[in-house]
Amino acid sequence: MAGKKVKSSTEEFEKAAAMPDRAKHVLRLYITGMTPKSTRAIANVRNLCEQYLKGEYELKVIDIYQQPKLAAGEQIIATPTLIKQLPLPLRKLIGDMSDTERFLVGIDLKPKNA
Repeated sequence: MAGKKVKSSTEEFEKAAAMPDRAKHVLRLYITGMTPKSTRAIANVRNLCEQYLKGEYELKVIDIYQQPKLAAGEQIIATPTLIKQLPLPLRKLIGDMSDTERFLVGIDLKPKNA
């Protein structure tokens, strides 16, 4: 393997830290099947992310009927539930995300009293 350099985790961390100031938002949307409320939540979250976080987010939709262990691990008690994993702090929002103001405050894009 001569000539092939293996990056250390420190180098990878430093490279990530040197990236632009805006942190990538990592979002997980937990739903229960393709119910009207679930499909509305998916559409609302995708639209809001494209509008306010374009190119700066990762969204994963998880159906708890198909992956119940993931829901148990995140202590999901109602659906749809959106979890903002990054940037910290972790936040949970419950509902179909039709309230734009609540969504923005919930993922820390807007202060509560703005």
